[in-house]
Amino acid sequence: MTLLHARPAPGDAPRRRRWVTCGARTCGLWHPERRVAAMLPLPPLLLLLLLVGPARPISFQLPGKARKCLREEIHRDTLVTGEYEIGAPPGSSWGCISHSHDPSLLQITDSAGHILYAKEDATKGKFAFTTEDYDMFEACFESKLPVGTGRMPDQLVILDMKHGVEAKNYEEIAKVEKLKPLEVELRRLEDLSESIVNDFAYMKKREEEMRDTNESTNTRVLYFSIFSMCCLIGLATWQVFYLRRFFKAKKLIE
Repeated sequence: MTLLHARPAPGDAPRRRRWVTCGARTCGLWHPERRVAAMLPLPPLLLLLLLVGPARPISFQLPGKARKCLREEIHRDTLVTGEYEIGAPPGSSWGCISHSHDPSLLQITDSAGHILYAKEDATKGKFAFTTEDYDMFEACFESKLPVGTGRMPDQLVILDMKHGVEAKNYEEIAKVEKLKPLEVELRRLEDLSESIVNDFAYMKKREEEMRDTNESTNTRVLYFSIFSMCCLIGLATWQVFYLRRFFKAKKLIE
């Protein structure tokens, strides 16, 4: 809910200020520096533009002689791009470290261990590849520096990995196809909608596969239970007849 200040109309006598309440769909958000007037509901296209924001890079500390990996599931035939930068944390000095010491290693692999990108002495750069199948991809950073001391602080790793719609360079597409800014946004929204539809289709397919697996497992458990019951009943029947013959042989029963 948003609170808006009701301003008196010109010519009206001064009166006490009052506040009115309106829903988030029909009123603008309150800004601390200016009043935002009520407006009509946002069109779906504009609302989608507001919801879609740029992805932020990931940053973390990499101690000496350590290895840290990031994993992500990516769909088939998807373009993956990324930028990385490995350096010292703000306020520290690397004057005693030279690039010839190979301070870090970057390696991107899939679940089968295939190397998609590898860089020795990684400090700053870019990478790009296209996936061949739906898989779990892993980006690993390995530091070859000694354990952090006063002279050798932990490395700061910044990774900005994009895939799918985020990885496309729409500025280059606009230059090649001579598109207007609105047409570029429409192209981006079209690609984003297609990506969302593909994600839902994949989720539906996975749900169907899991349901089939569940039903198949339930059927197998049912058959195994019936088979176990038949075995137990047969074993119990055999024990009864065997004991009866044994007791008759010992003349314990008639």
